[in-house]
Amino acid sequence: MAAYRFVHTADIHLDSPLRSLALRNPELAELIGSATRQAFTAIIDLCLDERVDALLIAGDLYDGDQTSMKTARFLAGELGRLAKAGIHTFIIRGNHDALSRISKELVLPDLVKLFGGRPEHVLIDRGPGEKPVAIHGLSFAQPVAPESLLPKYRPAIPDTINIGMMHTSLGGAEGHDVYAPCSPADLMATGFDYWALGHIHKRSSIENGGAIVMPGMPQGRDINEDGPKSVTLVSIDDDGTVSLEERPTSLAEFARVGINAEGMTEWSELAGAISQALGEARRNSASPELVVRLAFSGATPLAWRMRRDADLLMAEAEERAAQTGATWIEKLDISCTPPNTHGVPSTDPLHELRALIGTAILGSDGYETAFANIATSLQTQLPADLRDLFGTDEVEARVALSRLAREGADDVLARLQTGSASASETT
Repeated sequence: MAAYRFVHTADIHLDSPLRSLALRNPELAELIGSATRQAFTAIIDLCLDERVDALLIAGDLYDGDQTSMKTARFLAGELGRLAKAGIHTFIIRGNHDALSRISKELVLPDLVKLFGGRPEHVLIDRGPGEKPVAIHGLSFAQPVAPESLLPKYRPAIPDTINIGMMHTSLGGAEGHDVYAPCSPADLMATGFDYWALGHIHKRSSIENGGAIVMPGMPQGRDINEDGPKSVTLVSIDDDGTVSLEERPTSLAEFARVGINAEGMTEWSELAGAISQALGEARRNSASPELVVRLAFSGATPLAWRMRRDADLLMAEAEERAAQTGATWIEKLDISCTPPNTHGVPSTDPLHELRALIGTAILGSDGYETAFANIATSLQTQLPADLRDLFGTDEVEARVALSRLAREGADDVLARLQTGSASASETT
């Protein structure tokens, strides 16, 4: 008896518009801009290579009000490759797909089933002596689903392999809004052999008789979606045994890489530390391309220079990344401080100014209000797909603006410190 085999993926966000990358390195922006397509092609190739029975896409195939017919043609072409090979595709719409006109208007190839806003199942008859398979699905009809969708699903069909598809936040996850909430215990209680979930971008799985899998996204789009990305290859035997294999799919992997500059006094030491850190990160990555955010920390006499010459430090990092190979620098985070910041005599005017800015200005209500007004004015002038740069809600915006204010103050003080040092050297 052959197992029923399929690839489970979700949250592809095909042709997702770029965010901060669009403002910086054009080559990097082009790489990430095409990455979701290349990851989707890799998924199709995996299905063909493994000769699976089906591909399951558990929501958010698109990224919102997507109107590009180029995207539609690309999708139809890739799914058509599966149909020609006799491989079924099952799709449910998530919160992003519910906004998409294409997901409602696109004529899909044969063997592709797009579930609607009412619960239904597709019953698949297999070979003699093999259990049939029931794929249960329910799409988001609207971009919000505050209540659990689980009560709408039909009961498990006896003597059948039952597979459920649902787009859900489960009990909630950091960085994700609540959608169709339910608990793993509730899902297990249905008696389904497998729950193919979507919505949360980080992979997780629960195996306890049946299996509940959140495959994560197949391709990250920014540093907040860092780490390796994959899909799940699933085999279900007639006795209900479920086997899971994680298969990598991402073209580009985002990674945060820390460098402790504590005690470094020479620029060459810093450059060497960058090479070492990038080399280690590249060795630990399985993706063809690596996109790195470097985070510098520690007390060092170079702290002021690193802030003042951040452009030169970026050029140094980019050169080291090129030498490493298939590695890109997305951004530098500089949190280094000058040595002996604590205990410096209060007569030092720059340290007095630093303390004044940190305590009396940045934390004041008047400053925060004025800064927020400036940021709001700036946001209204940005293109629509870039207006979330400061966050998607008031709390996120407040945190982001506070961080930007402190980084800006440190940059100004770095320039003042350098100017003061130069002046003292000439007197």
